Amino acid sequence: MPKRGKKYTAAAALIERHTLHEVGEALDLVIKAAPAKFDETVEVHLKLGVDGRHADQQVRGAIVLPHGTGKTSKVLVFAKGPKETEAKEAGADYVGAEDMAEKIQKEGWFDFDVVVATPDMMGVVGRLGKVLGPKGLMPNPKSGTVTMDIAKALEDIKAGKVEYRLDKTNIIHTPIGKVSFGQEKLVDNFSALVEAVVKAKPAAAKGQYLKSVTVASTMGPGVKINPVRVGTN
Repeated sequence: MPKRGKKYTAAAALIERHTLHEVGEALDLVIKAAPAKFDETVEVHLKLGVDGRHADQQVRGAIVLPHGTGKTSKVLVFAKGPKETEAKEAGADYVGAEDMAEKIQKEGWFDFDVVVATPDMMGVVGRLGKVLGPKGLMPNPKSGTVTMDIAKALEDIKAGKVEYRLDKTNIIHTPIGKVSFGQEKLVDNFSALVEAVVKAKPAAAKGQYLKSVTVASTMGPGVKINPVRVGTN
């Protein structure tokens, strides 16, 4: 067990580890227990009652949070011709095609947070699957990052769009803002995210869908929320 610092230990002392809290109360505790001097990100961790190994139980999507994430994402767009111009005019940080793919492959360049591509560019982007996939950067139609409407995709991303997807342990980890947002804005963002995940419940999922719900800041301890009170199981 790694040794925790004094700030973390003091923050953890504010949290009763086995208590299930209401949403507002939990986020209040996260704000109070955030130990770092910088403005920490607040994340939601949702353990779902599905088996992501089966295609019909996958949960994946994206949502624009009401108050954004507090972070401006750098966006790389794979496009050519008029769509390349559209991407530049819409505020893409980087735009290109084979040249960008080569830069990633040969230079190990990853100075971006989101990748968007037009459908015709997926042949080029597909070759980057082994490097983009593990970083969660591979464009996908379900998350709106493979699209012909580049301007709308960029508008949503810059407004605070977040993706949610299962990891190998059937948990979704998604940021919902910064500690500085305060409880009210974080509750709004939390509610929007959970509503989207509940709507995305696969028909093949049986039993309790939201198994556990935890919120935490970047450096702070996790606070548990009563899953029965935040979604339809």
